[in-house]
Amino acid sequence: MARTLFQKVWDLHRVRTLSNGQTQLYIGLHLVHEVTSPQAFAELRDRGWRVRAPERTFATLDHIVPTQAQVRPFLDVMAESMTEALERNCREFGIPLFDLASGRQGIVHVIGPEMGLTQPGMTIACGDSHTSTHGAFGAIAFGIGTSQVRDVLASQCLAMTPLKVRRIEVTGRLASGVYAKDVILTIIGRLGVKGGNGHAYEYAGEVVDRMTMDERMTICNMSIEGGARIGYVNPDETTFQYLEGRPYAPTGADFERAKTWWRGLASDPGAPWDDIVVLDGSKITPTVTWGINPGQSVGVDDRLPEPGAAPAGERAGLAEALEFMDFRAGQPIAGTKIDVAFLGSCTNGRISDLREAAKVVAGHKVSPHVRALVVPGSQSVAKAAEREGLDEVFRQAGFEWRGAGCSMCLAMNPDRLQGREVCASSSNRNFKGRQGSPMGRTLLMSPAMVAAAAVAGEVVDVRSWMAEPAGAHA
Repeated sequence: MARTLFQKVWDLHRVRTLSNGQTQLYIGLHLVHEVTSPQAFAELRDRGWRVRAPERTFATLDHIVPTQAQVRPFLDVMAESMTEALERNCREFGIPLFDLASGRQGIVHVIGPEMGLTQPGMTIACGDSHTSTHGAFGAIAFGIGTSQVRDVLASQCLAMTPLKVRRIEVTGRLASGVYAKDVILTIIGRLGVKGGNGHAYEYAGEVVDRMTMDERMTICNMSIEGGARIGYVNPDETTFQYLEGRPYAPTGADFERAKTWWRGLASDPGAPWDDIVVLDGSKITPTVTWGINPGQSVGVDDRLPEPGAAPAGERAGLAEALEFMDFRAGQPIAGTKIDVAFLGSCTNGRISDLREAAKVVAGHKVSPHVRALVVPGSQSVAKAAEREGLDEVFRQAGFEWRGAGCSMCLAMNPDRLQGREVCASSSNRNFKGRQGSPMGRTLLMSPAMVAAAAVAGEVVDVRSWMAEPAGAHA
């Protein structure tokens, strides 16, 4: 019988069906960071429990780690305290920790794939909602809360309810200047921020088939912003080429055997998807959020919606967003003045993101009224960028070049908006207060669009910049 990848991987990790109908699911890989794990480790210690499978558990520092001055002890007392707690817990429970001295530290959803820890067919859990990122490899990956972090540490299992599977096919070919970020913002805009509730999203179609692994990670990363706890792409040659040679990936004959098995996990033709949605990729344009959730977005050459023209159930939310953002219905998003430009996050902090942004920035200067920073997703991304001279491109343009971490995506460290600042951001959430200031305003967009906005000092269409010589917008 034909099955989806989700059904195959779920069944392979099913320990038993519980009396309430949930599945006791074995977790193949557990990723841990400094913010959602301290209480979980404390409960293990209080009960005299050990970590059930330390060889399947890996830790890093990302959420609260400073990105400007990373000399220990940190000036931020909370950051230092949480870092010390994670170091102590990893030593006591025998868990590998990729700390600042390791050369492999970074955002948990960046370092897992780049080290080959993330592989097709796995079940992956982490105390962070953007764990869906790892689904780009054909894994079933999802975020969990602190109590579930405890459960996985203690038992390597979770009680989970099976999900429906929605296949989202993006057909055609993306135009120049349109990126994976525009694709996922368009999907969320069409299906809504709650449209994926109770579903896993399976991304497919010619556009997804042509995407690099970095691009697939971007769309899977934001599945949760559309309500889908899990997003995945069926593994293919692009997946295998990315994994080959990674430190934790199989090698030699084992890799070849793994490829055969991984290939067999892909959804079968005619699999019983619960729903199929088709989007024409050729019609997607550079997309910018204008509101207070990732579903409130428009094409860069479009105008903001009129609440009165929306379905009755959406009008209050649209009006609230317009008021908070100081926007008017019907105004264009292009030309919106920005104060801050942020390049980074688990959504768009990889080397390919920095390359695309650097192409736009090269030969230009950041607008005098804009504070701009680049925060690589990992130490490995930073090193790769520095080998290519990208750090100098950004510095010469006026960007700050920082150490790896989550930074201004969620502002748990000093990287924060101030007051009513408007930020062009390559991150994943634009909720009220997300970037540190309760009144700060976030416009989500692709890294190339952020770079163009940094130079122009306002939201612009990066497609027009890509056709012009360097210096034309200086």
